[in-house]
Amino acid sequence: MLGTVHEYDLLIREHHLDTFGHVNNAKYLEILEEARWDLITRNGYGLDEVIRRRLGPTILEVNLRFQRELRNRQQIKIKTWLESYPGKVGRIAQQICDEDGNQYCEALFVFGLFDVAARKLILPTPEWIKAVGLTEADLASQTRA
Repeated sequence: MLGTVHEYDLLIREHHLDTFGHVNNAKYLEILEEARWDLITRNGYGLDEVIRRRLGPTILEVNLRFQRELRNRQQIKIKTWLESYPGKVGRIAQQICDEDGNQYCEALFVFGLFDVAARKLILPTPEWIKAVGLTEADLASQTRA
């Protein structure tokens, strides 16, 4: 794990549910994305910065593991942290837990910083490193390990 764990609280609402009365699998991706946007926005790199810089996050791969049903009006916490970011491509992990710490879902995303003008992934900028909750020292420690 690199940096710190970001926590985001959310109340499951009716629009998250499917006909079985639990959170639809596609909604998990939206919920997890909401928590990732909260992370970078709180660190000074929200949508306005993405538009201004024309540099923003892109997801390259997703692995989700569903462990329990999330139900209506359930209070949850999404924990987000960086597993690694050795070059242009990083790995960010997330967990969805309830108030008692029971885990409902775990996710691993492979991602990068996308340059909209050049249409390619680029190395993380200092602003982006801060946005994902890291420091230059965190990144440097990966190469020494």
